[in-house]
Amino acid sequence: MNNKEKLNDNFRNITLDHVESMRSSKGNKVANQYIIYGVDGSEYFQSYKSLIAFKDAKTGKTFIDPNYWDYSVTTGKFRNIFLNEKKRETEKKLKDGDYTFFDLNSFDALDSAFLSDGGSN
Repeated sequence: MNNKEKLNDNFRNITLDHVESMRSSKGNKVANQYIIYGVDGSEYFQSYKSLIAFKDAKTGKTFIDPNYWDYSVTTGKFRNIFLNEKKRETEKKLKDGDYTFFDLNSFDALDSAFLSDGGSN
């Protein structure tokens, strides 16, 4: 099984638990920036309608969308908060292979993550 198949398989088996708006440094909810939680402990960071990052609780791996991870200053700010690191650290982890670029917004990934019924079909 290749990396794409493994990631899609993990998406298929995640049952979503709840979604929370991210918060500003003053504690206020921020519009259009969300953390999506799976019941297995996996987490997604979504900025507007795009998935930016996925922390897979089953494998401990972090996947970053190559097209949207650095889309805007706002996306970058909240990505940094989600990953608990600065952009430079994220770039190093991508370069070193600690994080993997993966198109989280492709039809296959979105279908697996959000349109299935948690893997029971």
